[in-house]
Amino acid sequence: MGKLALAAKITHVPSMYLSEIDGPGKGKRQAAIDGHVEIGRRCRALGVDTIVVFDTHWLVNAGYHINCAPHFQGVYTSNELPHFISNMAFEYDGNPALGQLLAEVANAHGVPTLAHPATTLAPEYGTLVPMRYMNSDRHFKVVSVSALCQVHYLADSARLGWAFRRAIEDHYDGNVAIFASGSLSHRFAQNGTADAYRDKMWSPLLEHLDHEVVGMWQRGEWAEFCDMLPEYAAKGHGEGFMHDTAMLLGALGWRHYDQGVEVVTPFFPSSGTGQINAVFPVSTMPAGLQGVGLPSTPALAGGRL
Repeated sequence: MGKLALAAKITHVPSMYLSEIDGPGKGKRQAAIDGHVEIGRRCRALGVDTIVVFDTHWLVNAGYHINCAPHFQGVYTSNELPHFISNMAFEYDGNPALGQLLAEVANAHGVPTLAHPATTLAPEYGTLVPMRYMNSDRHFKVVSVSALCQVHYLADSARLGWAFRRAIEDHYDGNVAIFASGSLSHRFAQNGTADAYRDKMWSPLLEHLDHEVVGMWQRGEWAEFCDMLPEYAAKGHGEGFMHDTAMLLGALGWRHYDQGVEVVTPFFPSSGTGQINAVFPVSTMPAGLQGVGLPSTPALAGGRL
């Protein structure tokens, strides 16, 4: 029926917004903006009607949540970095039917999930920043999914991604893109040093680790990466504990995913953190949950698996 047409891991650094504005940051994130424009172009070419964003800036403390209001409009200022994103206007259309379908199928597969089709809750900037550059004309509908999951197992997030793939391909009439919106390592510069680290990593160790992970992705070493993801999320300060990445890989086949990623915007440091835009080619996935290689019950392995 439906199709998962495109999948990607994307940056949402607020310095992209500053890159538009006169000042010391003007133009510095043009490569990241161009990467978003290119991913949006590919979505259009593939006939995508809705973009589902796993947003690592939407913090939740119980369950998984889907913001699928019919329309989003407002003026956004980041409570985290109000000097980076201030008074940014936005307007996008949602997809309540798809959001409710995603939740229905996730619940049917044992992942408690709530859809919110009638809410005043606005998307966070993990959704708003990429939509600014991919969807300024409201060509795509937008669904935002909570991915800053404080008390969740990564295995459950992977199962959520798997259930979303089943919902799209088995029950939805349309083409969908999914984006894991979050960084690689996410150790911000210490307070008082932010300006010095605007275009630097916080530590050489984290920079080396991120480059090694990107290499693993390009080589398609998914079994190895999935095994190390809990420790990478914990010791590498993964943004949102890397639940966005677990969701993305769950939708693609987890440890049995068989593709190498295409880097669209090469790795770059921002305020101490590691960033990238990378397309994860979509391939056929086993129909059964255990065929994806996910554990049937959560386990601990150096972090929250």
